[in-house]
Formats: sequence, C-alpha cells, structure tokens
Amino acid sequence: MKRLVILGAGTGGTMMANHLRDKLPQSNWEINIIDERTEHHYQPGYLFLPFDIYIPEDITKPVADFIPNGVRWVNDAIELIDPKEQLIHLGSGDRLHYDILIVATGCRIAPEEVEGMKGAEWQKSVFDFYTFEGALALRNHLRNWKGGRLLVHITEMPIKCPVAPLEFAFLADHYFKEKGMRDQVEIVYVTPLSGAFTKPTAAATLGHLLESKDIKIESDFAIAEVDNERKVIVDYGGRELSFDLLVTVPTNKGSDVIEKSGLGDDLNYIPTNKATLQSKAYSNIFVIGDASDVPTSKAGSVAHFEADILTENIIRFINSEPLQEEFDGHANCFVETGGGKALLIDFNYTHEPVEGTFPFPGVGPLRLLKENRMNHMGKMAFRWIYWNMLLKGTPIPFVSTKMQEAGKNFVQA
Repeated sequence: MKRLVILGAGTGGTMMANHLRDKLPQSNWEINIIDERTEHHYQPGYLFLPFDIYIPEDITKPVADFIPNGVRWVNDAIELIDPKEQLIHLGSGDRLHYDILIVATGCRIAPEEVEGMKGAEWQKSVFDFYTFEGALALRNHLRNWKGGRLLVHITEMPIKCPVAPLEFAFLADHYFKEKGMRDQVEIVYVTPLSGAFTKPTAAATLGHLLESKDIKIESDFAIAEVDNERKVIVDYGGRELSFDLLVTVPTNKGSDVIEKSGLGDDLNYIPTNKATLQSKAYSNIFVIGDASDVPTSKAGSVAHFEADILTENIIRFINSEPLQEEFDGHANCFVETGGGKALLIDFNYTHEPVEGTFPFPGVGPLRLLKENRMNHMGKMAFRWIYWNMLLKGTPIPFVSTKMQEAGKNFVQA
C-alpha cells in the first residue's frame, strides 16, 4: 500500500483530497490529509466581516464536513517535512511516511516583519483583515469609530488576493456613506506599487475608481516602521503618513514549517515549476495554492484551476508518464466596489486583465473590467459555490481551467 499525504486542509488541500479520492484506487493508495485546525474558513469572507455584511457563521464550517470518505484526516500539527526520508514529523511525536506529498500549507500574515506594526496600537488603531481574528476585531472597532484619517495599506507583494485591499477601500467608502459620516473620513490607499494594481490596464481602471470615490492614493510607499506613539507610518525614504486608523496588509509569508524544513525561499514559498506544479527540488513533492512561488495571484480561484492540472499530473507521475505543462497562471477575481456593484478580472501568466465578456464570448452575462450589479451578484454567489462545489471538487459550469481568449480584448502582458 502506497501513501499520498496532503499537508493542509484549506482550499487547495481539501480540493485535492476530493479530486484524488475518486482517481486513486483505495486498494493501492492510502490518502492522508494533515491539519491541526478543526474549522474551515471561507477566507474571501474576511473582507465582509468588518462591514457587518457577513457574520462569523457565514464563513466557518467544520473541516470534517469536506474531507471525503476514504481519506484519513490527521488532526495534528505539522512540525517538520523530511524530504530525504520522505517523512512528516507531527506535533504528537508521530511520524508519517509518504510516497507522494502535496503541500497546501498556504500563507500567513507576518506583522512582526515591520518594526512597530505589532506594537502598542495593534488591534487598537492598527488592524489587519487577513485573519479571522483581525477582521472581527476591526468590525467591533468600526461600529463605534467616529471618523478621521483611514489608511488602507499594503506592506509588500506578493499578498493573498491582491485585489482585497482595494475592495476594502471601496467598501469602506460605501460603509461610511451609509452611516452618514463619509465627510468625516479621509480614506488613503497606500501601496508599494506605482499604481493601484500590478497590471497596467486594470491599474488604470481601478485608479479611476479610487479617484471617483475620493480615495487618495499614495504609491511607491515602502514601509520601514509604524510609529505607535505618533500614529504615523514611515517609509525607507523618510516619508511619513499619519493615521487615526491603519488597516494594513502585513508581509505575507509561507508556513513556518516550510522554513524549518529548508524547502522555501526568503518568504517561505516553495520553488515550484509554474507549469506542472511539481517542486523544483524533489520530484515526488507537488505544491498547490499559496504555498508555491508561481508568479500568479495567491487566490482561491488559482488553487481551483491548479487542482485540475495537478490531479492529472499526480496520475501521470504515478504512471511514470511525462507531466503536463498545462497550468497557465489563470486567475479569475471579482472586485467588490461598493454600492452593490463589482467588476471582474480574468488573466494569466501572459495576458493582463482586459475588457470583454465572461464566460461566453460576446454574450457574458458578466463584463470584464466593468463595474456593474451582475458582477456583484457573482461575487456574492461565490460563497455558495465555494462550500457546495469548489471544495468538493465539483466542476463549475462554463468556467475552464485555462483562460479563454475568445471574447476578450487582449493585450500582451
């Protein structure tokens, strides 16, 4: 009996467990998935918690609800990966041997990487919304906040869901308008990039949206310090921005276990073949989702598209066949813009987000890079799709793994 082990029961790991249980004969392959958590979080929902759009029960369910029959869930901490001996060391002291390993350990925020970020003002006037605890604390703060200068800040790239900070700024604009206090709040979007987004065409569209909502942008800001006493953030050139409320996206890093195991780069992301999703260092290790260093968005849609390619490549690896070099970096993201509207972006390694229609060429019904009500409905419907289809490995109708070129006004990235 051979053993396939999946590290992490988040989005990528859970999808792979569901995909592979149907593909690998139980008489030959034992599948284990390891995670110390008992609660699965719909992480895109963190964005909506601070604004009382979602409540905690909307975005949390038991991990066990999504582990398929025939897959063994090991509810334990992952202490170390020993790739030479093909062993996983667990928090309980047990060790688990693997023949094939899938790493789906995701990424985490690391506010300690910036001096003072996790200082005296942490969860008082300095908050994140990339964790459940941070989003909930921010919700409680916003309910009673009287206004002032709000900085929506990104520390450095890459980050999980790169459009989320923009969405937060847009939703904050709408939230304060609904509370009748928008004139009491100055919103400033602070980014290390030279524009609103990583891709030029989308950056222009999103920049115009920021301007239309009277959200100022401070670009090329490489943060060096959060001064808690003076309530200012300082960049490496000495530029200072004051705040009454700082909502920050700290440095994102891969799991600590990747660093301890010597498998990662400087940010603990695993060097991964961007087309096959195989580790560059070990042929029997594969990586999905935020744990890899592939040059595309760290987003749930990417893990969804990767899962299809990775499933096929696991089968090919078992059968000693050449791996498919098929993953094109496809990412598909709704961008909530407030007021019951959103826009949609669709891109990959070689093509940036552009205008067009999705999923049907010339028909839609969704419009790319256009703010409208239909895209908002798609954004809000995705939570049901996530719980009921995506995690369970059920194909989403009309959404292809590879990005389709038809219906889009493409510009080479």
